[in-house]
Amino acid sequence: MILYKNGYALIDGKLVQTDIVANHGRIIEIAPDIVADDETEVVDCTRRYVLPALVDIHTHGAVGYDFNTADADGMKKILDFYISHGVGTVFPTVMTDTDEVICRQVALIAEIAKDYPEIKGIHLEGPFLSREFCGAMPVELLQKPSMDKFLTYQKAAEGKIKLVTVAPELPDALAFISEVTDQKVVVSIGHSGADGEIVKKALKLGAKSFTHWGNAMSQLDRHNLNVAGAALASDAFCEVICDGKHVDKDVLKLLVKIKGVNKVIGVTDSIMAAGLTDGVFTLAGQSVTVKCGEAFLTGTNTRAGSTLDAYQGLANAVTFTGLPLHEAIKLWTVNPARLVGLHDRIGTIEVGKDADFIIFG
Repeated sequence: MILYKNGYALIDGKLVQTDIVANHGRIIEIAPDIVADDETEVVDCTRRYVLPALVDIHTHGAVGYDFNTADADGMKKILDFYISHGVGTVFPTVMTDTDEVICRQVALIAEIAKDYPEIKGIHLEGPFLSREFCGAMPVELLQKPSMDKFLTYQKAAEGKIKLVTVAPELPDALAFISEVTDQKVVVSIGHSGADGEIVKKALKLGAKSFTHWGNAMSQLDRHNLNVAGAALASDAFCEVICDGKHVDKDVLKLLVKIKGVNKVIGVTDSIMAAGLTDGVFTLAGQSVTVKCGEAFLTGTNTRAGSTLDAYQGLANAVTFTGLPLHEAIKLWTVNPARLVGLHDRIGTIEVGKDADFIIFG
């Protein structure tokens, strides 16, 4: 057992000085002044904060490695970077690529997950996306939604694909959303030019979220909600890249005001440049130039992910929204946990949940 002593822990939305006992990775007791026995390891948390570990459900890589191209050693370096930046749960994100590459990389992630419990699922961002709103996706590799194709990917991933981004206006997309939802996979709407009515149908069939809201999607206008507006009008979650570049800080503040703090999810959408200085990198094999921390497909004005890390994403959420830490942290903990069905294990510090927290100060 491990006793975390005298820390200020975030419990029920308040920072409370208390002790926490964990055994075999689970929290078994929270109370002040717990006395350790001779077999209990004690971690002194005096004048330090104990917060739920962060959750990043949309990230492509870091420190020079990309989940679409990395080998096992590279993936381990990415994960070590995440862990050092407060991430306790990650969904490695594999983007549009050839079927061979997608199958190879999700299989490798599933294998790495045996040594990294932080991997609690895989996010498949593509290939079932819009050509018009492809963003940094290689347009020639996009496909119409296919349950047979998805099951091929899922078999390679040993069932670990838990989140998939889909453009609902594509042929067969609505049927796909219904079928994949029945497989207990969460559907997020993204890279889409759908109108508001199609989005409503997709939500009714089981879609629960919107991928990097405001980016690579049809925008709200006075005649149609389209994707961005339908997201605001719905009860679904909105994922947002918290770097102040993909979505302006004041727009992020407005998003939280409209949706409420319980329906917005912070993500990094980080690429291999995260944790490194400016330069030329790749994203699924495509050339990406990073200048002043902003990533674009080389020679274009098309954004290609971010260089954000989760700690900075949380700090930005606090700064941009004006919310206190105990509220803003929901974007990075309990909200993504709820979306992907892990809220009974992670996201908050409670007896019976995973001992999945960060200590700093």
